[in-house]
Amino acid sequence: MGVVRVTTDRRGQLVLAAAALVAVALIPVVAAYLQLGGAAAPHDTTVVRPGTHAETVLSRSVERATPSLPASYAWNEREGAVDAFRDALSPRLDALRESRLVDGTAYVVFYDPAGARAWARTRCPGGPDRQFGSCRTDGGVVVQSRDGRTHVVAVAFRIRVVGPDGHATLRFVATR
Repeated sequence: MGVVRVTTDRRGQLVLAAAALVAVALIPVVAAYLQLGGAAAPHDTTVVRPGTHAETVLSRSVERATPSLPASYAWNEREGAVDAFRDALSPRLDALRESRLVDGTAYVVFYDPAGARAWARTRCPGGPDRQFGSCRTDGGVVVQSRDGRTHVVAVAFRIRVVGPDGHATLRFVATR
């Protein structure tokens, strides 16, 4: 009589089960990859206006440079208030001018006296029923008398944005 040998090879089943386990484990990784933009996405057609970064920085900078001015300067000391405001804003303007040089974009920022005068003409109320005093402009800075104190209410800027794709000049008024 011959010997009948029955072998059970479970190695193939083990390899198949391991492959299935790895495949199931990779599903969350692939999903995360696709959601985070790892796959090729259609071209972004959003147009970013030149100077948007500069406008944001200037708005925040004007806001941060002015809070203590009214307490320190009466209306008849408004020239000193404007000088103090410019001194407080100067480091922020310098930082903006240097901020995007690595990206190849440069910001050239100037005060805009004509823009300040235009803003004051249209936005500062006049007449007998106004709550605050009149506005004055000083080299791009609009100040107003409020309860006999000097308040910076707006600052007009002219911004030249120079980048690898060209240049643009825009005017911007940061208000308080």
